[in-house]
Amino acid sequence: MSNNTKKRAAVVGYGSMGSWHIRHMQGSDVVTPAGIYDIKPERCALAEENKIHVYKSFEDLLADETVEIVVVATPNDLHKPQTIAALSAGKHVICEKPVTVSSADLQEMIDASVKYNRLFTVHQNRRWDCDYLMIKQVYASGELGEVTSIESRIHGSRGIPGDWRRKREHGGGMLLDWGVHLIDQMLGIVYDRKLESLYCRLYHITNQEVDDGFRLELYFEGGLVALIEVGTSNFISMPRFYITGINGSAIINDWRDECRVVSCRNRDEQNVTPVVTAAGITRTMAPRDPSNLIERFISRPESDVHDFYRNFVRAIDGKEKQIVTHAQVMRVMRIMEAAFESDKLRRPVDFNDN
Repeated sequence: MSNNTKKRAAVVGYGSMGSWHIRHMQGSDVVTPAGIYDIKPERCALAEENKIHVYKSFEDLLADETVEIVVVATPNDLHKPQTIAALSAGKHVICEKPVTVSSADLQEMIDASVKYNRLFTVHQNRRWDCDYLMIKQVYASGELGEVTSIESRIHGSRGIPGDWRRKREHGGGMLLDWGVHLIDQMLGIVYDRKLESLYCRLYHITNQEVDDGFRLELYFEGGLVALIEVGTSNFISMPRFYITGINGSAIINDWRDECRVVSCRNRDEQNVTPVVTAAGITRTMAPRDPSNLIERFISRPESDVHDFYRNFVRAIDGKEKQIVTHAQVMRVMRIMEAAFESDKLRRPVDFNDN
């Protein structure tokens, strides 16, 4: 795509993700940055230092008729009003995640996109993470037999990042910040089953106003259990992904690693020799005969997160369907709402996955 056919995109909010979008646009083959607007003068000054055009106001940005796409990268509580304003101004909108703080708000945003006949989507960029793509491949391959459990974890030790993410009024907390990514990924992995119920506990180790971590269990039809866990006070991290089936297991220790897959040729080995463990012996936990195991490694796949932008531009031009759909975004939002409800009630809650 030549430079004169690139679509001009403006970014609202020049924080960490807003600047991320600008950097990607500068090297893009489908979009070019028109400029930014931020309420903080120091961020506007930084943009000018980086030779990025700065609009005088949000209204000034929306009035620019050369802008086709608006990227909303502001605190979560501002997403709905700014998205609807941009749609009503005739712009297509990419909204940072989480798209908003409730399914009711999200429905208003979807309704506005229909009313003004503009495309609206959410930047679920972690669909391009290599660790996710490898586990998705393992699940779909069927080589583990019937999958019984999937565990997805993100662990760190630095607490809640930034400032507004620590505040309830701005839609802060780790369930909305990281949970939205990991839930979206899990639904992409378990593409073939309905969710029946879930159970969630929020952590408040360093912050009492919003969660600084959580443990979410998703119970799918057929008995598959998916665990999603985020911790910000973990000084030793558990594996990024672990998946188990009737005939094997797979693990990714860190998102920079390859995926290790181990499956067995014959599940029912005979003549198992007991092993000594601690103060006793066991046959149940005795290791498998190596000759009965098949071990392989999946290399990290090629992945380009800018395919998100390429798809959105082609969707605007009517050449492709949107990768991140309204139905998918709504499903994730409803799961997060149910997770908050489960934590409040301290029990599992049913989920209507229709």
